[in-house]
Amino acid sequence: MQFDRQRTVHQRRSRAPSHRSSFSGGIPPQDTRRTINKMSKQAVQTFGKKKVCHLCNLCVFPSSLTLKQTATAVAHAREGRGLLRINGSPIELVQPEILRYKVYEPVLVVGEDKFQTVDIRVRVKGGGHTSQVYAIRQAIAKAVVAYYAKYHDAASALELKKQLVTYDRTLLIADPRRAEPKKFGGQGARARRQKR
Repeated sequence: MQFDRQRTVHQRRSRAPSHRSSFSGGIPPQDTRRTINKMSKQAVQTFGKKKVCHLCNLCVFPSSLTLKQTATAVAHAREGRGLLRINGSPIELVQPEILRYKVYEPVLVVGEDKFQTVDIRVRVKGGGHTSQVYAIRQAIAKAVVAYYAKYHDAASALELKKQLVTYDRTLLIADPRRAEPKKFGGQGARARRQKR
């Protein structure tokens, strides 16, 4: 009797749970339908590598990384209603206040009508306040261009690129310049003490 009970417990353990079982044809389980619906929205992530969706292996997001000194910003653009969020908070709360217009620049240059159908979420880390703000604005600009290149015609993406580059080249192209370290024998990196 005891042996039979143990065997039934073992059989229960070996059976796969119903939500993990694979379905062959017909209607997929409820939780699977939810994830497929989430993935069906148009989305673009601007980051360093191509990212393949681990759920269906069909969705490929084009990507690019945004760096300003040591600050790194990753933008994710998807079909939506014009929300811009930085680290989960709205773009209106970007600090410091003086640099808030720098973050708004891609929106103001391209026009708010281009952002009405796109939600952009930006994650930023590293660096100081100024370099983070410059990384955010570059990530937003790249995300909009990538979104329009993938889900609209290439001509509109090229037009956006032209508008952004004519206003400020660093909106799409990273600035590789760094401060040169100071050397001994002078006040700065190149300045030397003069002989008298």
